[in-house]
Amino acid sequence: MPTLKIVPLSMPQSITHEAYKTITSNTDARIFLQTEHHPSAKFIVDENITHVSMDDIYDEVYDFDELNKSIAQRLICGENAIYAVCGRGVAEPLMKCILECAEVNGTDVEILPASGYAEAAAASCGFSMSGCALHSAHALPREADTACPLCIEEIDNPITAGEVKLFLSEFYPEGDDILFAYTDVEGAYTVRSIKLYELDRQKEYFATTVVLIRPYSFGETDRYGLQGLEDVVRILRAPNGCPWDRKQTHESLKSALIEESYEVLDAIDNDDVDALCEELGDLLLQIVFHAELENEKSCFTMRDVCTGIVKKLIFRHPHVFAGADGIKTADDVLAAWSELKKEEKHQTTQGDTLKAVPRSLPALMRSAKLQKRAAEVGFDWDSAKSAMFKIDEEKAEVESAMESDNDENLKEEVGDLLFAVVNVARLLKINPELALADSCDKFMERFCKMEELILKDNKSLKDMSLDEMDEYWEMCKKVLKKSYS
Repeated sequence: MPTLKIVPLSMPQSITHEAYKTITSNTDARIFLQTEHHPSAKFIVDENITHVSMDDIYDEVYDFDELNKSIAQRLICGENAIYAVCGRGVAEPLMKCILECAEVNGTDVEILPASGYAEAAAASCGFSMSGCALHSAHALPREADTACPLCIEEIDNPITAGEVKLFLSEFYPEGDDILFAYTDVEGAYTVRSIKLYELDRQKEYFATTVVLIRPYSFGETDRYGLQGLEDVVRILRAPNGCPWDRKQTHESLKSALIEESYEVLDAIDNDDVDALCEELGDLLLQIVFHAELENEKSCFTMRDVCTGIVKKLIFRHPHVFAGADGIKTADDVLAAWSELKKEEKHQTTQGDTLKAVPRSLPALMRSAKLQKRAAEVGFDWDSAKSAMFKIDEEKAEVESAMESDNDENLKEEVGDLLFAVVNVARLLKINPELALADSCDKFMERFCKMEELILKDNKSLKDMSLDEMDEYWEMCKKVLKKSYS
């Protein structure tokens, strides 16, 4: 069976002994060269080593898919072959074509190890690559670990340089120094220090151009991701951390979790984007804090939390991730979601779905959820209008209970009346929690306006009768209504 050996040429100063020996001592394989126009390939041309260049394909084919296919077909030639490539190795799309073609034609593929552009650039300026994260400018990661050295290769044009700058600016200060490395005609590296924001303003963009960034200590950068927040919480919880943070438990943090959730809602209601950004951060802190409490007990981590919700979303969206049919509208999605949730939670009866509604929810919200789940099996009123009958019935029972001395019965009947009101709101597709919140705001605004009018007339609330206050109440309703129109 013929074999194709892929031999990375790296840079002139860093070509491996094995790569050099494979090419210069070859006796039984055809040698293919990626390009003659690269310093690393100079020794092949100078030593008159017989080879076939791919330069003609690069000159004639402009479609990348067709280019890769043409190169792969030339390499898989039915006999032993060597493919000498510049830099670290073969790009992923071309490698895929080569492997597919090799499988069809019964050819083994062997890849020799190599150093790359980053290693050569780092060596030329004494940059330590210990623990370094290495990436191509054409395959940037989603995150950058600023605690490790970072090298980005193949910054071969100004547009790519701009994309790299935008990526790096998400994690590093734009005014900080980075190392910009490029090669001369002999393949030797020149390295200079530039500001990060200057990365797309240089002149030397080649396939060999590299950016080198030193590691940053914690707190030295000015932008952070989820990992940064996790690190802060761990530091605060450490033995030499903050006494208050070290004392916290799930129980002690419950009220903060609720409070931060409502502050997020307040920012949304006020259409305040800056406040929303801040409050979402405060809420995220609560989630990370609770996860860290369990991480300390080796129960689960923040990554487990993220894994759980990602898997849940994938499972509950089969129409997106599994090509499921029959889910076209938002209502279809909700119906499928409900059934998938029952399957996931092993809920075999409708009663199980009601029991799954958290008791800790605000009562109005909980009552609406309970009613909605009961309605899924037809236990519901025909319309909001028909449900109004229940309000009248419960109102009469409250009035009857008021005439007795049984406080517990009165509490029960008031609860039933509220439950009936929620039913009507649900059937009208009105969120009772939000509706009541709006009414609270309206009451507060009217009361404050009423007091303002009273004080303007040199009067005091505590000295007025209810009838007198009611006159001002009606007056402020008219004033506020006029201001809205």
